[in-house]
Amino acid sequence: MKNLYQLLISMALFITLIVGCKATIKQEMIAVKPMPQRYHSCIAAFYNFENFYDTINNTTVDDEEFLPTGAKHYTSNIYHKKVSNLATVVEKIGIEFNNDGPAILGAVEIENDTVLHDLITHPLLKNRHYLFVHENSKDKRGIDVALLYQPTYFTPLSHESLQVVLPAKSKESVFTRDILYVKGVLLKDTVHIYVNHWPSRRGGQKRSIEARAKAARVCRAHINSVLAGSPVAKIVVMGDLNDNPSDYSVSHALQSSGALKVIKKSDLYNPWVEVLAKGNGTLANRDAWGIFDQILLSQNWLPPRQQGRLFLGSPHIFKAFFMIEHQGRFKGYPLRTWDGNQFRDGFSDHFPTFLVLLEKIE
Repeated sequence: MKNLYQLLISMALFITLIVGCKATIKQEMIAVKPMPQRYHSCIAAFYNFENFYDTINNTTVDDEEFLPTGAKHYTSNIYHKKVSNLATVVEKIGIEFNNDGPAILGAVEIENDTVLHDLITHPLLKNRHYLFVHENSKDKRGIDVALLYQPTYFTPLSHESLQVVLPAKSKESVFTRDILYVKGVLLKDTVHIYVNHWPSRRGGQKRSIEARAKAARVCRAHINSVLAGSPVAKIVVMGDLNDNPSDYSVSHALQSSGALKVIKKSDLYNPWVEVLAKGNGTLANRDAWGIFDQILLSQNWLPPRQQGRLFLGSPHIFKAFFMIEHQGRFKGYPLRTWDGNQFRDGFSDHFPTFLVLLEKIE
């Protein structure tokens, strides 16, 4: 009987030990279970502001239609409405990913630094403390490009204007908009940003193609000089290119591709190829949608070639309900500021684009 009692005790201890070991193993498995990866987000955006002029006559450029006495009767009331409308859009770009909105924002069709100052000090934007980089160019209409940025995200280190002298047979004047190059630190990554506004298609796409190719080559030549000094440099090319991702100026002269499986080592990655293929666009002509407003990246923004901390998350076209034409023959198009000389109280004839850039939280 005593032996049977000892046997039962031994069996109970053995069972307790086994159960305890299983519980310990389970606890250890729970302890080492990987946590879901979390990320910081950063918004890089681009927007064509559509004829963002002030009401003051600039005698060195052709801005007469955007004066109170001009064809558009461009009064202070209209100007301040334009400022407010643009601020409404900029304030909302990308906020579903980051409440701060765009960390950097390339802007085109701006007359001068006065209009930029009025925009960034608007009540909807003043708490973001935007600053900007801007240079005057020799465009005959007096429109320039600029880079707006939030100092908490981006610190400019240097910048310069890259002059685009058009071919002799181009339908444009001798000079078009300069390309703005800005080197700076975005969060902790050094980046090289190019803000572009290439020559328009006015007069026909074929007639004007060489002008855009020239602008693309100027941009590409400077990119090559940066990469020669630092092969792992992180490049951002943004702008109204007045061509689609597959057009010659973008795919060949600028050297870009949206096909990651066959992309050449030196090519820029263009995420808008796939977006356009799905029928999306930033502007339309005769119901044919295009994406002229693009943001391209060097491939070291993409894993596994990623350099630094930031990498590409996803591309987006921002078109909120209030920015869209909801009736008439232009239904679905961007609600623009002007229809000829008639003030529409809209926003722009382009939808803005943006990229979500991500950074792992350690």
